[in-house]
Amino acid sequence: MSYVHNRLYDVCSRCRAGFPLRVTRWCASTASDVALPDFLKGAPHRKHPGVTHLKTLCLPEGLQRGALSLIHKSEVKDLTERAGRLTNFLWSRKRAAEASQLRERAIALEKKWMWNEKEQQRDTDKHSFEAQIRKKVLTEMRRTTYHWTPLRYDEELGVVYMAARLAGGYAAVLRALNEIKKRDLAFTPYSLLDFGSGLGTALWASHTLWGVSLKEYVCVDSCGAMNTLAEQLLTGGIEAGEPLIKHVYFRQFFPVSPKVQADLVVAAFSLSEMATQHDRQETVLTLWRKTSSYLVLVENGTKEGHQILMEARDVLLKSEEKVTPDSRRSRTFAPCTHEMPCPKLLSQKVVPCNFIQSYYPLPLRGNPEREQEKFSYLIMSRVKQKSVGQVDWARLTGPVHRRSRHVQCQVCCSNGELRQFAVTKRRHGRHMYRCARSCDWGDQLPVIQAEENNPTDETHDSYAGTDTMV
Repeated sequence: MSYVHNRLYDVCSRCRAGFPLRVTRWCASTASDVALPDFLKGAPHRKHPGVTHLKTLCLPEGLQRGALSLIHKSEVKDLTERAGRLTNFLWSRKRAAEASQLRERAIALEKKWMWNEKEQQRDTDKHSFEAQIRKKVLTEMRRTTYHWTPLRYDEELGVVYMAARLAGGYAAVLRALNEIKKRDLAFTPYSLLDFGSGLGTALWASHTLWGVSLKEYVCVDSCGAMNTLAEQLLTGGIEAGEPLIKHVYFRQFFPVSPKVQADLVVAAFSLSEMATQHDRQETVLTLWRKTSSYLVLVENGTKEGHQILMEARDVLLKSEEKVTPDSRRSRTFAPCTHEMPCPKLLSQKVVPCNFIQSYYPLPLRGNPEREQEKFSYLIMSRVKQKSVGQVDWARLTGPVHRRSRHVQCQVCCSNGELRQFAVTKRRHGRHMYRCARSCDWGDQLPVIQAEENNPTDETHDSYAGTDTMV
């Protein structure tokens, strides 16, 4: 070997391979890219285990045919306009104010105004003065308090709901259930319990994913009109027709026996229809007692929907079930990568943790060709998950911005922090970079924790390093 060759080449002490001296300092990163990392499990980067987003969804053929048949038979007047109003109403709906909150607010207003009146030293009768203050407080409370009222569905309003929410609700539930399908390959549910089943979107979504293994579907909804419509949808809108999905049972109340459990329990857009926080907490605990493997909760992707789900999560993580035969503790499966307080709720300007799913709406007059459903979801599990090597998974909580030579990501980390990163090939390696470019909003991104961090070598920085923040 010539003198020039000896000056330009050296032997790496780790892999004993010859490299130019100017690239020897990052041969560790280059060598690590040769072998496929364990977290990929042999899959290509665009289909790595953290990818759970779905392409634009369409309703199952039988469900869409049945829905169109029922809508045309009903001849509901101004269907498009009423469906739009119902969608806006449901999206802007808030929780009912708790009695304790109203009482505290009324007392605070009364103290404030009584103090102001006393400072002005008005000579008025004590009883009339208190009556004026009380009337003023009640007027202000009526003006500023959200007036929550329960929705009462009859057959006609059920058809309007079908036109407005059937496709979007199906897309949201299917996207949430796909998280289980993709991450727990061994899960083959035998039974489904759908609480607040409505038109049966959860049973159709679960049948799409696990139709081979599911043998029993129990749909619980207190509204008889909705149960009737759901049964008609099962036959494709044909009266006295054969159901397209077998072994579906409709109930207006929970199964009586507390020992009866289902492998998969779903409650979609149901908790927000309850009047008080106590009712929601009791319902969540009852659903958890009925759960053998996974409990899936889905709500609108609003502040209210997100906060309802986080309340449910706190209840389940703090509850000690002493009356149930199943002693396995609850674990957060998705979308949270930790069991600490939600970082989005801790920020001063609360931004809901929500996700989007594209879908094709029913082909009705006035409907666009494609829409996006924005939703929030929570999956609690009794199944203990196995970790893959030294890989943590961070949830992408916002749109992924793919730029030239880097990818900007907003993630919720396993340590409970919400952070933004710029992933590059040079800093994080080819595998991590390609995985980041293949991810989308709602997916999980693998975070490699390096065994030996060398502060002088940028290629050994873990993905969670602060110097990668944007």
